[in-house]
Amino acid sequence: METKQITPQVNAPQPASNIPPKHNTKPNKKLPKKILLSVALAILLLVLASLLVYKLFSKTSHTNSSQTSTSATQNTHIATKNTVDTTDPFTQKLPLGDGKVSTSAKVGYVDACETSFRGGGAEHAGSWIEGTEWDPTKKTEVQGEVSWPNASVKITVQGDKRVVSANGLPTNSTTGIFPIQQTDPAYQIDRNPNAISAQNIMYTLPKNPTASANDSCIPMGSIGIMTNGVALYNALDAAGRDAAAHEVQDHCDGHPEKTGEYHYHNLSGCFSDISSQLVIGYAWDGFGITGPKKADGSYYKTADLDECHGITSDIMWDGQKVSMYHYVMTADYPYSISCFKGTSVKQTAPARARP
Repeated sequence: METKQITPQVNAPQPASNIPPKHNTKPNKKLPKKILLSVALAILLLVLASLLVYKLFSKTSHTNSSQTSTSATQNTHIATKNTVDTTDPFTQKLPLGDGKVSTSAKVGYVDACETSFRGGGAEHAGSWIEGTEWDPTKKTEVQGEVSWPNASVKITVQGDKRVVSANGLPTNSTTGIFPIQQTDPAYQIDRNPNAISAQNIMYTLPKNPTASANDSCIPMGSIGIMTNGVALYNALDAAGRDAAAHEVQDHCDGHPEKTGEYHYHNLSGCFSDISSQLVIGYAWDGFGITGPKKADGSYYKTADLDECHGITSDIMWDGQKVSMYHYVMTADYPYSISCFKGTSVKQTAPARARP
């Protein structure tokens, strides 16, 4: 029997377990180019979008800021333009009217028929007169409150005439004590020795007055009547000075002259309604006299009016609202009528042609 020789298979020896495998220096496989381009494009688009949003936000903020600034400026301008001065001029210092007497009609002057004055009035200047100004809030008043139960006034329309009948005593208020008492502090400034007495005031005025071709100077004494029956005098005292500033009146801004006629030189503080649309008196030429307060709360001043201290505007005239000429009482000199626009029913000097 034949015997086969078998050669044993010898396996290659295995590396020892503590021998580290060889380092694979072959680089990793690269990402596809399409993916890289997509990522780069996405990043670029994100950056561009961020820049666009930033610019839009900045522009909107600037526009809103500009609009706000412009709006604020416009609103400030409008507010400034539409601001109404409602300061009560009767509580402020006022220019002294001394020397503002003229022989012709001029704004801020009294066109006086009389230019030679005899003197009189207050003996001393009060402490409320400071240089070229005077302060009505510091002015001394004549003491006392005297009632006049027999005061009367009647103003009626008869055809084309307005008939005025009054005794010159105030129907709406009391007066101070006149003659001024020696115990009254006002006596140290103004020693008015006159007593108030009833008068006989009768005038027939045109119901619907018209301006004359020429203005007329105003006399000393009464130049009109207030609706409470008290006479209205011009702005001058017997010495030709600013009467409202120099002479001492009572709490209603009135006092008597030598015949006993109680009167005002300026707007009485005892009129509760001083609207520029309300007639509170009549001048001797028939035109109405109103207060200075406008509908918007501001006040007429002398500079707003013409040479006779009047203006054409809406007033209540015999129950109807009409636009017509009227005189205005103001806080500042010459306070009321400074010349007659129409023809006075009270005798004055001859009328002078308007310039």
